[in-house]
Amino acid sequence: LEATGGLIIKILTKSYEIPLIPVGESTEVRLKILGIGLGIFTEIPNLFITASAPNIRTRGKRIVARILGPLVIKEGEFWNENESFEGYTLFSPMISLNTFLINNSGEVVHMWDSNFKPALSVYLLENGNILRTAFPGFSPRFWGGGIGGRVEIFDWNGTCVWDFEYSTYQYCLHHDVEMLPNGNVLMIAWEYKTAAEAIAAGRDPNSIPMGQLWPDHVIEVKPTGNSGGNIVWEWHIWDHLIQDYDPTKDNYGVVAGHPELVDVNLGAHMFADLNHMNSVDYNEEFDQILLSVHNQNEIWVIDHSTTTQEAAGHTGGNSGKGGDLLYRWGNPQCYRAGGAYDRKFFGQHDAQWIDPGLPGEGNILVFNNGLGRPGGGYYSSVDEIVPPVDENGNYSLTSGFAYGPEEAIWMYTAENPADFYAINLASAQRLPNGNTLICNGPHGIFFEVTPEKEIVWEYLNQEPDLISNHVFKILRYAPDYPGLENLFD
Repeated sequence: LEATGGLIIKILTKSYEIPLIPVGESTEVRLKILGIGLGIFTEIPNLFITASAPNIRTRGKRIVARILGPLVIKEGEFWNENESFEGYTLFSPMISLNTFLINNSGEVVHMWDSNFKPALSVYLLENGNILRTAFPGFSPRFWGGGIGGRVEIFDWNGTCVWDFEYSTYQYCLHHDVEMLPNGNVLMIAWEYKTAAEAIAAGRDPNSIPMGQLWPDHVIEVKPTGNSGGNIVWEWHIWDHLIQDYDPTKDNYGVVAGHPELVDVNLGAHMFADLNHMNSVDYNEEFDQILLSVHNQNEIWVIDHSTTTQEAAGHTGGNSGKGGDLLYRWGNPQCYRAGGAYDRKFFGQHDAQWIDPGLPGEGNILVFNNGLGRPGGGYYSSVDEIVPPVDENGNYSLTSGFAYGPEEAIWMYTAENPADFYAINLASAQRLPNGNTLICNGPHGIFFEVTPEKEIVWEYLNQEPDLISNHVFKILRYAPDYPGLENLFD
């Protein structure tokens, strides 16, 4: 047992023996220290616990602790991780220029460097390159959480082979991207709307923070050369609004009668960020896009088979509905189909379809942060839902009711729910063995749980302080993933 950092620190227990741990079981480790170290004026204490035995791989765990004396007991656990999915985990700490690839022992096996911090996602492509969002360090007009403006591709050796910037007084990339099968890249971005434009769209004049609004849109970029690209498709939520506030405006209507449209008077009552989308995913089978919309506490599905012109209207595409919402879930209050206690999502992140061939394929997995969860409970969950979709990508809805399902088919929370809470950031990924990989973003804690919700692997981002520890999203890749071929050369 070791400890570093803090103004005064003394370990009262140096070492002791623990019994051999059977598969699937754990043992408690108690570490007594004497110290002060709030992590504000001095380095925050780091407590290191290492367990080893003959013929068993050494396991270590680091606990970052705000210690306020005279005596605090911190507890850690070790477990046999034979049930974890062997692979390599990719992540990019928020306050870092580096992207790391680690094995299940927590060892860094590869690293990429950029001149810019992430904004905020990174992906390993099948050719061994990484696709990452980036923040150049400035924004001409607007600043919001997850701000970016730049997308980069690095090869395995760390050379930037492509970049694209989309940040002006009128628009700015943020949060997430998605590589399409054709090599184009989906990106989410804000766009600037004046107070006059907002009022013309039926927005309440008393709810225009900063005298402007920044709704979201999605662009598809076809890379050109080593820098730049052409926007070959786009979709704007501004083209799909409704409101029941101002009867003099063209989009005035009955919100409850149009769940395919979005009420312009929801979201952004304190800030100009109207929707705050924080993830984008693509379904190749249906040619549809899945969006996580933080400020509406919903996920949305839209049709990607449209032309840009059709995406701006209400007809066309495989769905015949143009750019209107095909499906939404998480907060039926947004379309007057439920009350406060019908709400399911609370500041959610990382909505994604579970990939074909994986347990739960076609279902939607979401990290449900729990921000503002009713009952005063501050806890997060990972929710898996089964969307009411047929083989042609059509979603069923009974008029006057909310979209199904009524509840998640699977949900992970901590045994003591309050022990697992991420106020922002965070992600979840379904693994081939049926386990789920979870990132507790603001704490930099990664862990893997079985379908029975047993933790079988855990890792703490090894950055030196709590702010640097923040991680938006993690992804694990199987050893036979094509993008890892260079790792074994």
